[in-house]
Amino acid sequence: MTTFSAELARQLRGDAGRPFITFYDHATDERVELSVTTYANWVAKAAGLLVEEGDLERGMRLRIDLPTHWLAPVFMAAAWTVGLALTDDDDPDAVVCGPDTLADWAERADDLPVLACSLRPLGVRFAEPVPAGVHDVGIEIWTQPDAFSPWDPPTGDDVACDLEGLRRTQGELMEAAAAGSLLTDGGRLFSGTNPASPPGIVTLTEPLARGGSLVLVRHLAAERSQSTYDAERATHRV
Repeated sequence: MTTFSAELARQLRGDAGRPFITFYDHATDERVELSVTTYANWVAKAAGLLVEEGDLERGMRLRIDLPTHWLAPVFMAAAWTVGLALTDDDDPDAVVCGPDTLADWAERADDLPVLACSLRPLGVRFAEPVPAGVHDVGIEIWTQPDAFSPWDPPTGDDVACDLEGLRRTQGELMEAAAAGSLLTDGGRLFSGTNPASPPGIVTLTEPLARGGSLVLVRHLAAERSQSTYDAERATHRV
């Protein structure tokens, strides 16, 4: 059984310059595109942040409390690179949150690592300083290197997610992704589903395993859905 990191490395050995995640926010008209290489760089930096600033180790649990956003699949992959399990439990070992839930998690910053994402364009810092004890991802992620090698690498048997209704190992996730039916090999998947949610995980793992890509849309507007789908040359939707 393979791991997410092993599959990402395989894709890097191929056409690493092709788009992998294209993100839209229909409410703000933001558009961000990450190639396979750029995505892998962000994942490496995020993994370094989880280990160096979050003091997280293989087997621990990370909650990704983010809305539909391109940083969600970055931190999902970072978690799996370290060997963490995604959880929706209220008592995780660490949390990655956005501005909407920052105040709630900041109250617990003395007890667990709280990594906060501003969700502003290009992943920049919050406009105002975050509460004491909270890590501003938009500041701290840039100090991390573009490559990451875990000292205790995960295997396909490591739990990748333990969410309500979905418990899978990394090997099980990637095996299911390789055999999935959301898109054909090399296809471009259009989705408004949060990748960090149980039904959304496959919108990240299947495009990776099948050499495809993801067009991810936040605040998906019904009247703009088809035009965005066509503009991005998507081939499948979910």
